Amino acid sequence: MFSGLNNFIKFILPKRLFYRALIIVAAPTIILQIIVTIVFYDSIWIKANKNITRSLVAQLKTIEEIYQNDKKNLDFFTDSYKNNFNFEIGINQEIFPDNSGERKFSPMDRSLRRELKSVFGNNNYWFNTSKFKNAVEIKIRSGKDVIEFLVPKEMVSASSVRLFVLWTTLPSLVLIIIALIFLKNQTKPLVKLAKAAERFGKGDYVNDFRASGSQEIRKAAFEFDRMAKRINRHLNQRAEMLSGISHDLRTPLTRLKLQLALLSQKDVSEKMSKDIDEMEKMLNDYLQFAKTQAQENTTQINLNRLLTSIKNKFNNQKLVYKNNSTDIELNGRLHALERSFENIIQNGLTYGNNVEVEIQKGSNRAIVIFEDDGPGIPEDQYKNVFKPFFRLDKSRSLNQSGVGLGLAIVEDIINSHGGSVQLGRSKLNGLQVKISLPL
Repeated sequence: MFSGLNNFIKFILPKRLFYRALIIVAAPTIILQIIVTIVFYDSIWIKANKNITRSLVAQLKTIEEIYQNDKKNLDFFTDSYKNNFNFEIGINQEIFPDNSGERKFSPMDRSLRRELKSVFGNNNYWFNTSKFKNAVEIKIRSGKDVIEFLVPKEMVSASSVRLFVLWTTLPSLVLIIIALIFLKNQTKPLVKLAKAAERFGKGDYVNDFRASGSQEIRKAAFEFDRMAKRINRHLNQRAEMLSGISHDLRTPLTRLKLQLALLSQKDVSEKMSKDIDEMEKMLNDYLQFAKTQAQENTTQINLNRLLTSIKNKFNNQKLVYKNNSTDIELNGRLHALERSFENIIQNGLTYGNNVEVEIQKGSNRAIVIFEDDGPGIPEDQYKNVFKPFFRLDKSRSLNQSGVGLGLAIVEDIINSHGGSVQLGRSKLNGLQVKISLPL
């Protein structure tokens, strides 16, 4: 039971911290405002309004009795009420209207109807509280005549309720506004920290990040900054080390290739030269995998232009790019994305005869789909092929003679952009690679 209630609360609660905190602050204020208003309405305003209405109806009854018993002095009483109480009194013999003028859900109308009914009985009164802004029109049947009253609303309803509601509502609104400003200032450092973490996760430098906010948030931001700098330093050192190793190994490999070229046994030299070429490719794969994409600055990328450029670079009729003429732009590292797309396309052309590339645009994501007609990858190996150095024995990989880093590199690049890579069965009966990137 409690688990279901907890899940329901989690479901209805806003996702952002600012709105959750606002509910925590504003909800008690609003509830207290409602309770105070109800208590005041029930215990004070209704009673006060009832007494005011009862006094007014008693005066109307007095005037009606005077009119019945002493019509000669009626003018004196009407003038007196007009001068002292701002009453407007008139006598006519018009057709008595129905009770359509009253509002059924108005507290003022309910109170007035209850008192008029108790004094004058049914069908002997009529009133309208909404016709005039500052007055209430009341008609009383007196024999064949109709006495008309135009009474100030202050004599019908207690005006203090408006002041009370005003004085209770305004402070609550002021408190909520202050809470909004306070919460905004408190959550702003958290938002900055979240954006910095998101940028860092996508491979951007966050040297411009400065800690702010409360002590706890400053500490978290400080530790995040230390962690980011330590990771960047480690990645740069790894890239520099592997770059140096690659450079040092290329020199003797080049000498070996020159010496092999001088050998008289061409069959042997060609085989050894192929081995050396494969070793060079392995070094390049290792270096490409180790380099951090943070070394490349992010820029605004048009995916259509990027894929069109890649299509022209391959200059292969077997590569078909289905351009839907929709401009899709995102922020990313141009060369890193280009390298990942080229790896997938090259793999498809190596193991298949045809490759199709298509872009789809969602609400906040771009989908790039690569289809080929190659042998594909067994479904039970989809997760394994993303592991570094994993190679399929008798099927395909993104490195025909490499070390099994192709898909690992692709996944690393796409994940650093906040995207994802999914493998599946192609409509061409080969491999489908679906890349999702945030816009």
